[in-house]
Amino acid sequence: MKILLTNDDGYYAVGLQALIRALKPHARISVVAPAKNKSACGHSLTLDRPLRMICVEDDFYKIDDATPSDCIYLALGNLFKNGYKPDLVISGINIGANMGEDITYSGTASAAMEAVLHGVPAIAISQVCKDRCQDIKTIDDFELACKTIVDIVLKIKDGKFPLDERKFLNVNIPPIKAKDCKGYKITKAGFREYGNDASRHQNPRGEEYYWIGLHPLMWKESSDKSCDFEATKDGFVSITPVMLDMTSYNDIDRLEKWIQL
Repeated sequence: MKILLTNDDGYYAVGLQALIRALKPHARISVVAPAKNKSACGHSLTLDRPLRMICVEDDFYKIDDATPSDCIYLALGNLFKNGYKPDLVISGINIGANMGEDITYSGTASAAMEAVLHGVPAIAISQVCKDRCQDIKTIDDFELACKTIVDIVLKIKDGKFPLDERKFLNVNIPPIKAKDCKGYKITKAGFREYGNDASRHQNPRGEEYYWIGLHPLMWKESSDKSCDFEATKDGFVSITPVMLDMTSYNDIDRLEKWIQL
């Protein structure tokens, strides 16, 4: 099985290294990742400057100032040629959750989006943290995340990818030890609640600048407790099927009537 990996935390990210170690016994691994952290860059491609793909070691490349979508786009066009494609793209293991509407911001999820646009099945996997500064040792060096991704990969290897084209799996791992996990739960993307945390500062020359902060994980409860936030809070691994078609089909008839008024 041939698997292409990336990570929006950068090519040096501890989550990416854990993913490589977990999957090497089960597949042929290629890695193309940004040279630096590109968190929350969304599904963006770099169009205003050239990009350099730099070989770090065999089947491992970094791309200067690239987004995760750039990495998948360039990998599929240059490492995999003449109709040859990887069997699977996996993006992660991201440090921090990618649930609810955060999927639209996520560089991790966007790499999976780019893959399925090119007809390659994809998984985004993220490690939920109690806070951004949580010591990774408290989650056993991604033990639960690694166990989860190996389970899913072997299931795909023995059968087939469970989703149709232009859909990917968004996996979020609760911040608990593997032995305490209650299992896997298929979920919907939750209703994320946002604040506005922008901190205003001045540099030594008196010029203003701002830092956009990190929002706590808050969400609107679902009536049947079936969303990704609730699953991870209750100790389950959340697996959400995500599709790129964002059409609001339930509103088409209503808009047809509205436009004719």
